[in-house]
Amino acid sequence: MRLLFAGTPEPAVPSLRALLESPRHEVVAVLTRPDAPSGRGRKLTRSPVGALADEAGIPVLTPARPSEPGFLDSLRTLAPDCAPVVAYGALLPRPVLDVPEHGWVNLHFSLLPAWRGAAPVQAALRHGDDVTGATTFRLEEGMDTGPTFGLVTETVGATDTAGALLGRLAESGAKLLVATLDGIEDGTVQAVPQPAEGVSSAPKVTPADARVDPGAPATAIDRLIRSVTPDPGAWCEFRGDRLGIGPARPVRTGEVELGPGELCVERRRVLVGTATVPLELGEVTPKGKRSMPAPDWARGARIEPGEHLS
Repeated sequence: MRLLFAGTPEPAVPSLRALLESPRHEVVAVLTRPDAPSGRGRKLTRSPVGALADEAGIPVLTPARPSEPGFLDSLRTLAPDCAPVVAYGALLPRPVLDVPEHGWVNLHFSLLPAWRGAAPVQAALRHGDDVTGATTFRLEEGMDTGPTFGLVTETVGATDTAGALLGRLAESGAKLLVATLDGIEDGTVQAVPQPAEGVSSAPKVTPADARVDPGAPATAIDRLIRSVTPDPGAWCEFRGDRLGIGPARPVRTGEVELGPGELCVERRRVLVGTATVPLELGEVTPKGKRSMPAPDWARGARIEPGEHLS
């Protein structure tokens, strides 16, 4: 089939690469978000998907909004049979959805109808799901409400971060997307409406959502930190400044008694109290500095007994 691939961030790259390598399909163009400022110099930078398309010599479309008349005209000229989508980052209006004969097929990183929205992997980790996965479905105007074609499952590890889990789903999801498009071309897969039960929402995670509350249980804090690693990154305050917090490890019950937020500096580890058991801090990022092991930070900060994170 002739394909228009829509995607923007790094997790969409494995899917585009898999389709470029498929002998059955031709990617005739790529739709991605416009180049955005990046780095200290704020230089305009191509999206990861756009960069791969450039490398492959494929035309790249970067409308500010897909509702622009010029984009709709370009889409009609390209005449794709189908448009696979992976984390494109903008809503597609009905006239755009109607152009490809086989519609727009979205790869979403959850087991729909669970975790509809922008941050499904983060939501799965934060809520302690044991299993998650990826689903292919036909896009419609609702938020991730379209009928589904197929799915793959993925076990959530006890130490998984959002970055690690999303990396695995991006690879397995790419295979699912190719298989779905093969089945659509062959007529061997049919879209099935999503069940009405089990619907949950996963809105975009903001930096405010990533603030750690030391008064919460250790399990909830551990899940929160892992769910926002690497982006936007968990944080709390120390001496009035922001302190980035990497994944932490709950210690054994009864090993150390600390109040919520209370710090305990030992020779080889730094502990912080919670509503339940303390957490052993891993990497931390002081304001204006690079990430470092918590013991190194504690030695440099000269933490006094009774000091707290808040």
